[in-house]
Amino acid sequence: MTFQIEARLKYRFDRSCEVLLLLEAAGGADQQVRFESLRFDPPVAVTRLDDPLTGERRAVITAEGDLEIHYEATVDVLPRGSGLGDGRIAPVRELPGEALRYLRPSRYCPSDRFESFVAREFGSLHSAGQVTAVLAWINGHVDYRAGVSDVETTALDTFVDRAGVCRDFTHLAISLCRAAGVPARAVSAYAWNLQPPDMHAVMEVYVGDQWRLVDPTGLAPVDGLVRVATGLDAADIAFMTIFGRGEHVRQSFAIARTV
Repeated sequence: MTFQIEARLKYRFDRSCEVLLLLEAAGGADQQVRFESLRFDPPVAVTRLDDPLTGERRAVITAEGDLEIHYEATVDVLPRGSGLGDGRIAPVRELPGEALRYLRPSRYCPSDRFESFVAREFGSLHSAGQVTAVLAWINGHVDYRAGVSDVETTALDTFVDRAGVCRDFTHLAISLCRAAGVPARAVSAYAWNLQPPDMHAVMEVYVGDQWRLVDPTGLAPVDGLVRVATGLDAADIAFMTIFGRGEHVRQSFAIARTV
């Protein structure tokens, strides 16, 4: 499938500061960027810090005053499959080195705090069935509701509150999977058919000897996700990180399927 992406942002910076942007579609085996454009008004110098291994695109700018950012792209997404199947969960000794860090607790995903719960609730299950059961438990016990969480909310908070948005669903799912010994990482994406349109937080789990995309909220089909960034949790995948202070004026995101 081919998707047309557009992001428009306007921010105000009272003083000069550096800004890291993760807005651009990543390259990779399951998606290909056919066209893209990243523009700034007024124009600014851009330093590229792209990752050739992950395909992640990173732009660093120095911003001051009012700044408008416009990104658009055309991206081909290959079929990914909508299920986890019966893929095995690899023992630690068989994992690729880059997957090891996604077994450990992180800022928003204190997976060590969930080990007893996971052993009791999902310990009798094996292979991908464990991940499927985790997702079903979240779907049955956590409500999708805005205004419950903020940028400081962790998976433990969401477990207690039983409500949140995509970021919170993803942090909880990652925490439970890591506690079960399944490498899991956060992914930011443009999501087709998401209402209202926004940047969407989902996750990847390492099952069946490969990374598989999953939307813990169930709001977007995985074949309609255009991957942007991956990391331990939301701290790694934010579309904008300001090293200083900035004021949000307005922003919009859009993704449409093209014929």
